[in-house]
Amino acid sequence: MKLPFRADHVGSLLRTPEVKENRLKWKNGLISAEELREIENVGIAETVKKLESTGMKSITDGEFRRDYFHLDFLKELAGVTVTGGIDANPNAKVAEDGFTPPKLTVTGKLAHVKDIQVADFEFLKTVTTQTPKVSIPSPTMVHFRGGRKSIDINSYPDMDEFFHDLSNAYKQEIDRLYQSGLRYLQLDDTNLAYLCDPKMRAAALERGEDPNELPKTYAALINSVIDGRPKDLTVGIHLCRGNYRSTWFAEGGYEPVAEILFNSINVDGYFLEYDDERSGDFAPLRFVPDNKRVVLGIISSKVKELENIDDLCKRIDEAAKYMPIENMCVSPQCGFSSTHHGNDMTHDDQWRKMELVVNTAIKVWGEA
Repeated sequence: MKLPFRADHVGSLLRTPEVKENRLKWKNGLISAEELREIENVGIAETVKKLESTGMKSITDGEFRRDYFHLDFLKELAGVTVTGGIDANPNAKVAEDGFTPPKLTVTGKLAHVKDIQVADFEFLKTVTTQTPKVSIPSPTMVHFRGGRKSIDINSYPDMDEFFHDLSNAYKQEIDRLYQSGLRYLQLDDTNLAYLCDPKMRAAALERGEDPNELPKTYAALINSVIDGRPKDLTVGIHLCRGNYRSTWFAEGGYEPVAEILFNSINVDGYFLEYDDERSGDFAPLRFVPDNKRVVLGIISSKVKELENIDDLCKRIDEAAKYMPIENMCVSPQCGFSSTHHGNDMTHDDQWRKMELVVNTAIKVWGEA
């Protein structure tokens, strides 16, 4: 069965009330980590059943065990430190619990010192009858925000050594996941999308990075992690411009990175945001080679209003002017809960969106 699926999704889902409430209790020392995990297990099992009932074949655990889509993973690597906060979009709502997106720095030698997602994946396998998928942050997430200045000069006077150690750490985790049975992996990457934004490109330049060279550097990094993978391991990459509580960080079409993105990164599929005008037009899809699939994120996970299926079909036809329609799929543009707070919609809204993804795929391709 070819992956990504015709109807797919990015990964994160709205947490159940029980998971949200008890995660806060755990943070406040009122329940143990073991007690929280049992509650998460119940919430994940219930949510997987609902996800399967929509007709979706790509199944994640909704990232229920994470606060933040990337940092909960990255902080488990030796050498990574998470502190403070970064400047959020000024339009973003202030979180009731005072949460701000944290900041990542490299303070020592990078290494994979323990399994990070393996136990979570092994539980997911036991509660789904469909294809379990694991989403992890792209390795580029360790570099872009701070660049050279966020990486300890004593640990890494040579950046080639930094990228080498980062790559090795990722390869070890992915190998452990594969040994546990994983066959569908997704890398979540905001940085390649941020490099489509003129303001983000200017900020990179101020940090001493060349925004024209960074996509090449990141392609080499990602390839160093996934090249040589087993033939039955499908790897997709999701590009995101930010999804914190239904707000965003960047804008701009894919043109500045398209040629490298589609032809120099050796993934099997691309999950692309295309839910509004911030993502630009479909013209960059002309660079997509015939052996790769593109998942069009034309259904919004940010707003509760349900899209019209006929309008979605028209958008897919528009995209088909630039690449073969048989190489396309459809999904929401991002997850529904990149942080534990979730986006501005109810669980019912979320499931209606998922059903729309499946129904759109069936209408266009005759399969989900």
